[in-house]
Amino acid sequence: MTGHIYQDVILEQHVRLCRGAMGAEFLFMDDNARPHRANIVDECLQSEDITRMDWPAYSPDLNPIEHVWDMLGRRIAARQPLPTCLPELRRALLDEWCDIPQDQIDNLILSMPRRCKSCIASSGRHTPY
Repeated sequence: MTGHIYQDVILEQHVRLCRGAMGAEFLFMDDNARPHRANIVDECLQSEDITRMDWPAYSPDLNPIEHVWDMLGRRIAARQPLPTCLPELRRALLDEWCDIPQDQIDNLILSMPRRCKSCIASSGRHTPY
């Protein structure tokens, strides 16, 4: 992933449209991954008047999607046989993504107040959960 790909695929095709649908109250949440912090990304967000949430450098576990990626990775690793080529991996990822139970996603979302309190209590450093 590069800043250019992130801008073209994520920001232009998804984030910009969500911002348009939600209006001025939209607050964008990404993390400190290098592609997310590229100058081209900052310029794109500014040009679209998209406000980015401040993000503690040592708390990537605050974002529920990181836990979803972990679930997805574990589900792929448990497959027998493992995917052996990119088309098989793509199919496996799509299948497993669709099979993640919605209640697990809901529980991650509902955990956000607890995660935020824990992050604040640790002054933005690593959280103990």
